[in-house]
Amino acid sequence: MHIDIDHDRCIGAGQCALAAPSVFTQDDDGFSALLPGREDGAGDPMVREAARACPVSAITVSDEGS
Repeated sequence: MHIDIDHDRCIGAGQCALAAPSVFTQDDDGFSALLPGREDGAGDPMVREAARACPVSAITVSDEGS
């Protein structure tokens, strides 16, 4: 799984961190970030829900090799 965060689009709503707190966090400025070592989603089934919950669609999730 590959997770991409468009930092130019992110508004810091925090919905990703609420939906999948084992993968997403917010940086010091309040914007979405991946936790260290969780760049591949760490098998968390809520990663795709976190992407869907983003109000500005700043997160994309794709299967590796896609």
